[in-house]
Amino acid sequence: MADKSVNSGNFFHEQALDRDCTTLSRHVLQQLKSFGPDAQDLSALMTRIGLAGKLIARRLSRAGLMEGVLGLTGEVNVQGEDVKKMDLFANEVFIAAFKQSGLVCRLASEEMDKPYYIPENCPIGRYTLLYDPIDGSSNVDHNLNVGSIFSIRQQEGEDLDGTAQDLLQSGRKQIAAGYILYGPSTMLVYSIGQGVHAFALDPSLGEFILACENMIIPDHGPTYSVNEGNFWDWDESIRQYVRYVHRQPGYSARYSGALVGDIHRILFQGGVFLYPGTTKNPQGKLRLLYETAPLGFLVEQAGGKASTGSENLLDVVPDHLHARTPLVLGSRQNVELVESFIQNNPQAESTFVQV
Repeated sequence: MADKSVNSGNFFHEQALDRDCTTLSRHVLQQLKSFGPDAQDLSALMTRIGLAGKLIARRLSRAGLMEGVLGLTGEVNVQGEDVKKMDLFANEVFIAAFKQSGLVCRLASEEMDKPYYIPENCPIGRYTLLYDPIDGSSNVDHNLNVGSIFSIRQQEGEDLDGTAQDLLQSGRKQIAAGYILYGPSTMLVYSIGQGVHAFALDPSLGEFILACENMIIPDHGPTYSVNEGNFWDWDESIRQYVRYVHRQPGYSARYSGALVGDIHRILFQGGVFLYPGTTKNPQGKLRLLYETAPLGFLVEQAGGKASTGSENLLDVVPDHLHARTPLVLGSRQNVELVESFIQNNPQAESTFVQV
C-alpha cells in the first residue's frame, strides 16, 4: 500500500515546482489556450515589457549609488512637466526593448510629442505600445514607490501620414494593459481581457513568476485615495464626498503621489482612487491613453469600476494623443457613491452628513 504522506508530499512539491515554472510568457499562452501566431505575438510582447521592467528595476535599485541617475534633465516634456533623468532613461528602455522585436510599429508615451516609429518593424509589426515609462517620478529621488503603465493596441490602417489617428479610440480597443510596480519587490500586473494576474520578479531566476491569478477587487473597501491638497480647487460635489467620508467610521486616507502604488493597494484591498479635475485643470492631469484607460481596463477585468465621474472611462474617445480625463477608479460600490455625489443623485443627499 502506498504511503499517503509521501504521495501528499510529492503532490505539494509538484504544485510548488509548477508555480515556479509559470513565467509571464507561459501564462499568456495558457490564458489564450493557443500556440498560434496571435498568441505567440502577445506572449512575445509581454516578455519584452517584462524585459523593460527588469532593466528599469535594476537602474532604480542602484540609483543612489550611481552618478547622473537622479534629478532633473533641465528639459520640459510635451505635458509642460520637468523631465527627470529616470523618465528619460525609462522611455529609452521601452524603445530599445521593442526596436528589434518585429512586432511593434509604433510606441507612444507621455514623454514624446509624437509616436516613435520603428520603420524596420512597420511592414510586419501590427501593434502599438502606449506607456507611461515612470509614473510618480517625483518619488524617485526620495526612494519611494514608482511604476510603469502600459497598453497594447492593434494598428488599424496604414497610418501613412504618421499622425496615428487610429489610436484615438475608446479604451475598449485595448488588447492588453497593465503596470509594473517598483517597490520592495518588482511586480507586473496584466490583463489580456481574461482576468487580472500578478507576477513577482524573482531576482535569482531573472523571471517574472506568477504570484496571484484571477484577482478580484472587493465590492467595497475602506480606502479612499486622493490628493486633499487640492481640496479648494475641486468642484463642490467632490468636496462634499470628501467631507462625507471624513464623518463615516472605517474609512482611511491613503495617498502616495504615485498612481501605480495607490491603484495596486486598491486592487488588493478595495476602495477608491480619485483624481478629479480642478479649476485650473478641469480634465485633471492624468492622460487617457497612457494612464487612465489602461488602469481602467485592469480594474474592470478585476470586477471593479472605472469612471470619469459622469461616464464610463473605457467609453471615452480622446480627441488627441495626450488627452486627459478625470478619474474615479476602484471598488464598484465606492465608485458609484462618488458618482452619486457628482451627479447630484438623491442617494448622496440622503447619506451626506453636513460638516
